[in-house]
Amino acid sequence: MQTKQWSLQDAKNKFSAVVDAAQQGKAQVITRRGVPSAVVLSIEEFEKFQRFEAAQSPSFIDHLLSMPADDGEFERLDVQLRDFE
Repeated sequence: MQTKQWSLQDAKNKFSAVVDAAQQGKAQVITRRGVPSAVVLSIEEFEKFQRFEAAQSPSFIDHLLSMPADDGEFERLDVQLRDFE
């Protein structure tokens, strides 16, 4: 994927060109004070990243099954009940 960097001011001034380039599959990096701070992608690239992220995330069932097993025994505290009269 090709990328082009735009200063924030240039990106604002030429936003249509930024979007057009992104639609052609070329990621557009927006910089603020020379530091990359945002990326403009085509919707297809964005959806591809979302599908990849979803595929990498464990399901809730996987999360529950990865919890440590309990042997069923636990230490009980010796607690004195208080009087309530």
